[in-house]
Order: sequence, then C-alpha cells, then structure tokens
Amino acid sequence: MINVLFVCLGNICRSPMAQAVFERMVDDADLTDHFQIDSVGTSGWHIGELHHYGTQQVLYKNGMGTFRHRARQITHDEYTNPDTYIIAMDNSNIEQMRERFGEHPNVHLLLDYFDDDRISEVPDPYYTGGFNGVFELVKQGCAGLLEAIRAEQKI
Repeated sequence: MINVLFVCLGNICRSPMAQAVFERMVDDADLTDHFQIDSVGTSGWHIGELHHYGTQQVLYKNGMGTFRHRARQITHDEYTNPDTYIIAMDNSNIEQMRERFGEHPNVHLLLDYFDDDRISEVPDPYYTGGFNGVFELVKQGCAGLLEAIRAEQKI
C-alpha cells in the first residue's frame, strides 16, 4: 500500500483539497487499491471541522462535490512512518513537523512536483481567498506527484 499524506496548517483548505484531487486522479487511473490517501494539519485549531467553504465550493465546481472530510492534526506515528509520502503545502508546514517530530526521509512540498520556477509553495487561501488559483496549483502538483510515484513504484 502506498501512503500519501497531504499536510497544511489547519487541514481545512489546502490539504483536504489536495487529498480530494489526488484521490480523483488515482481513481481515474484505476489505482485506488494501491493507495491510502489522507490529509492532516500541523496545528489543532480546526480539529473536527469540515473543510473550508471555499474548498467545498471549488471541489464541487470541479466535480468533486461528494468529498467528505473532518480536520485533524498529524500524529507522531503518521509522521515517523518512513514509507509515507508526506506532502506539505508550504515550508512552514515542514518546519513545524521537523520541530515537533524530527527529520523524515520522505517529506516534500507539493509544488516540488510542478515544473514552474516562479512558485514553490501553495498559498493559504484561508484569509485571502483565491481558492480557484490554489485549486489549479494543487491539480498540477498532484498530477506530477502521481506521475513520480507511478515511476518510483512501477505501477
């Protein structure tokens, strides 16, 4: 089983969006049985809450209206599993996890999988909006991530 864990600050905007998009891509590639996909936050501020209304809207608009999610915080066991692809939305997410849990061999930014030198982090739309632009970045990053995993895992 290939574990992919998307991470953002509160687990209500970017990481659940990435989870939904990646799940759809994996399903469309008929690879669902090979993956376990989830999302978490580095903070506990929104534990138990549904994903943000802006995320709900952009997912619905793009055909993913049935996605269900409740925010939760990353656990030590999740972070320390060396076989999990931990995919963060920005560098502060990575710093927070390293401060809390130490190093991990397989932590990457989502946009490491998107070939565009102009941007390296998925911006947080919680305060600024911009959910449509974030969705486009997430979609590109997830496509590159799936391609990289398929090559690495030979599936």
